[in-house]
Amino acid sequence: MTRNIKLTIEYDGSDYAGWQAQPNAPTVQAVIERALGTVLGEPTRVTGAGRTDAGVHARGQVANVRTSSTIPARGLMHALNATMPDDVAILQCDDVPVDFHARFGALSRSYEYTILNRDAPSALRGRYSWRYRRRIDVDVWDQLANDLLGTRDCSSFRKTGSQRRNPVCTVLDCSCSRTGDTVTLAITADAFLRGMVRAVVGTFVKVAPDDAADVEAARLALRGILAAGDRSVAGASVPPQGLCLVGVAYP
Repeated sequence: MTRNIKLTIEYDGSDYAGWQAQPNAPTVQAVIERALGTVLGEPTRVTGAGRTDAGVHARGQVANVRTSSTIPARGLMHALNATMPDDVAILQCDDVPVDFHARFGALSRSYEYTILNRDAPSALRGRYSWRYRRRIDVDVWDQLANDLLGTRDCSSFRKTGSQRRNPVCTVLDCSCSRTGDTVTLAITADAFLRGMVRAVVGTFVKVAPDDAADVEAARLALRGILAAGDRSVAGASVPPQGLCLVGVAYP
């Protein structure tokens, strides 16, 4: 009898060329598949909910694997964690219906981008944030975030090589907040184009670079960028280490 097992995964993406398995580069998918092969004693293929890019982290990635093994889900979690390197962890294993599909069954995905908003670097947070020295006006960014809500063509935030042919995405939630010297942009959508979140943050930097930014001018500039449907008019992509896949929602 074939089982379908849902994996909830956390990883530090710093030393990986992204999620998806590649022939000549270390990836998170490859690490998990090797561990599964060792523990289950059979070749396996995991399907991830999102294909995070090189250097991007996750604390709520989801994948599923089909197997004939009878190892209990909790035992499988412990066995996999004992086999894998410390920068990849299985947080939970659950038996799910055979038709569960981590990618195609997802209703939405949620990401956070973390900015260290200060002049000095951090010896401890540098792997998980991008340092931006000019002080961000979080209220302005939060209004820009609100302007992204809804269904629209997001081609202006689309990196070359995106596998999603349809550029229309529905942004369900988007907000910006500050805690001390840390600014976080949180965004949830039904789908994301490749590089979309990093392009959104870079565009916010372009239209509202600091606390002297005029909110109406920034919003007008953002609307023009969205309407153009042209990646070249948006802001530059910010570095990957600030980005984290925090969760995936299912029915």
